[in-house]
Amino acid sequence: MSDRIASVERNTLETQIKVSINLDGTGKFSCVTGVPFLDHMLEQVARHGLIDLDIHAVGDLHIDAHHTVEDLGITLGQAFDIAVGDKKGIKRYGHAYVPLDEALSRVVIDFSGRPGLEMHVPFTRGSVGGFDVDLFSEFFHGFINHAKVTLHLDNLRGKNTHHQAETIFKAFGRALRMALEVDERMAGQMPSTKGCL
Repeated sequence: MSDRIASVERNTLETQIKVSINLDGTGKFSCVTGVPFLDHMLEQVARHGLIDLDIHAVGDLHIDAHHTVEDLGITLGQAFDIAVGDKKGIKRYGHAYVPLDEALSRVVIDFSGRPGLEMHVPFTRGSVGGFDVDLFSEFFHGFINHAKVTLHLDNLRGKNTHHQAETIFKAFGRALRMALEVDERMAGQMPSTKGCL
């Protein structure tokens, strides 16, 4: 299998974003977005997904973080779509349950070629670390539309908003790792009866 890496740039009047990823990495992480809590969440994806992530984003933060967060989801999704290639031999499906103290979240992903998001996360506060939690939905919508995946995010319990968010992102990383793992028994076959994804 060839290297599963990608670098993507997105430049608009609102944001300038560069993302480089290695799906077969060790969890190396470098990230500057100007949105510290988002950086903290993305580090969970890298570490628990064993995905090398290098992210640099400049956005119109003098307005708010909306455009930066949404466009980062889009750019990251594009990078995943390129890096995963034709999807032959991957497990395709991934899932993970992750606890953090009182919080517990479940994430299930399918590299189906069909964007879909079901996000059920009843955050107990509207912001955490100065971050508007409504923007997590914008991030994941951007990601699924451009990575072309079906993604289910469920916070099953939790009282602390930081814990709720962190369990979602850790589980997201773990689910990505499982879905993207190469299954030697597939021997380069497409993981679909359709013959394509």
